[in-house]
Amino acid sequence: MEILGIDVGGSGIKGAPVETETGVLLAPRYRLPTPENSKPKVVADIIGEITKHFDWHGPVGCGFPSVVQDGVILTAANIHKKWISVNAAELLSQATGCAVQVMNDADAAGLAEMTFGAGRGRMGTVIIVTIGTGLGTAFFTNGHLLPNAEMGHIEIDGQDAELRASDAARKREKLSWEKWARRFDIYLNRLERLFYPKLFILGGGVSSQADKFIPQLTVRAEVVPAQLFNEAGIVGAALAARLAEGS
Repeated sequence: MEILGIDVGGSGIKGAPVETETGVLLAPRYRLPTPENSKPKVVADIIGEITKHFDWHGPVGCGFPSVVQDGVILTAANIHKKWISVNAAELLSQATGCAVQVMNDADAAGLAEMTFGAGRGRMGTVIIVTIGTGLGTAFFTNGHLLPNAEMGHIEIDGQDAELRASDAARKREKLSWEKWARRFDIYLNRLERLFYPKLFILGGGVSSQADKFIPQLTVRAEVVPAQLFNEAGIVGAALAARLAEGS
């Protein structure tokens, strides 16, 4: 089934049509920058532009950097606060003229990795951590998703974890990979002591640089880079839309 997947991030909004049986992108992804004024109408208009770019009229799946329940946005750490309580599914359906399913962006990336990537066939507890503007997490137990596990916001040393250990923090503070890895290792060890997963899958933009920091991590669990890299959010959003339709 072909579905347009869209991934809304703190720095960019990107999309591509996906063959959800295989996880393959059917066209090069199209990316537009996330505006500084990321209020609902502004973002909805950009998503509308992405659907027009692909001349798309079918179903759409959208990963969003928030807790999402029944299409409604409940948090806004890396998006405008005006999004809180907005029914994003309805708003984006109006902006695109398409049926839109919305889910947490890290959950979408995790769904893609568990279906087509590094988590395929893995049992037990698996935690996917997406590392970008913030820290997103997706939790799976024996292949089943626990939605909206926003563990990127746990407190470490008196600060929101993503303010210290995200890729944005690495760039903002001009940290070497070694110094940043030490910070990220503290965060990952905290997650391990809370949930004792068998596997951590690390995604987001830094996953392509995994050799620069994964060898420095000290957690007991196996740690691997995501296999879908930055395409995971797009693929997972499309896959979630397919599952919502019962296909």
